[in-house]
Amino acid sequence: MQQGAIMKYTLALCQFFFARDKEETIRKAGTYIARAADAGARVVSLPEMWNCPYDHKYFAQNSEPEGGMTFEFLSESAKKHGIWLIGGSIPESDATKIYNTSFCFDPDGQLIGKHRKIHMFDISIKGGFSFRESDTLSPGDKLTVFDTEFGKIGVAICYDIRFPKLFSDMAERGACLIVLPASFSATTGPAHWELLIRARALDNQIYFAASAPARDPAGSYNSHAHSLVVNPWGEMIGAAALDETIVYSEIDLDYLAKVREEIPLAGQVRDYR
Repeated sequence: MQQGAIMKYTLALCQFFFARDKEETIRKAGTYIARAADAGARVVSLPEMWNCPYDHKYFAQNSEPEGGMTFEFLSESAKKHGIWLIGGSIPESDATKIYNTSFCFDPDGQLIGKHRKIHMFDISIKGGFSFRESDTLSPGDKLTVFDTEFGKIGVAICYDIRFPKLFSDMAERGACLIVLPASFSATTGPAHWELLIRARALDNQIYFAASAPARDPAGSYNSHAHSLVVNPWGEMIGAAALDETIVYSEIDLDYLAKVREEIPLAGQVRDYR
């Protein structure tokens, strides 16, 4: 972590679901961001695909270019409240492609990071749930880590979590916290959600925060919800259930340094074939 970093701060994960239309949902997101900032959060995250229902038929019609309506809302919100804002993710249009993209802003409302989901959620569970994100969306190809006054923060999106090297690479680049906007399904979530989040935090001795949408009883996609924050010891320090809420957690970089000193994994890596 960089010299002079602020060692303790509050992180907030805003867990809500899509309202009746996009503009109403943006207003709803604004109330959650304001509540989190008023409660003292310095870093705030929204969920994956929060400005439209998580469904193929909605991605294209709700997609926006960088600089569009949702982008401007996020930028203005970060500046208004003086926070670092991880803008969840939205469908981003770029020429002929659509990406699942997280735009991240500093307290001046400047774009500080942009992560396009790298790994597409293409699964088919026999006798159960099937989804092919790549039928509509295209993958990104860049790792995302940016500097803040609290040290480096990494951002990935949902299915990215199943690929451990991405997160070890972020940790090697100095990430102390990784934020993952994610909407695990109600099929895979109960089996793998907590396990994967705790594993990535423990493997890399980092804080790991997964920011999910709430379960929408009327929605076409059943999100597992359960936004979660895990510390570098693998302990859950903030968790939600299915409902709309905000999860607050203290990020303590002195504690992170203590864990790394007691179990010095970074200095014990050996070459092998």
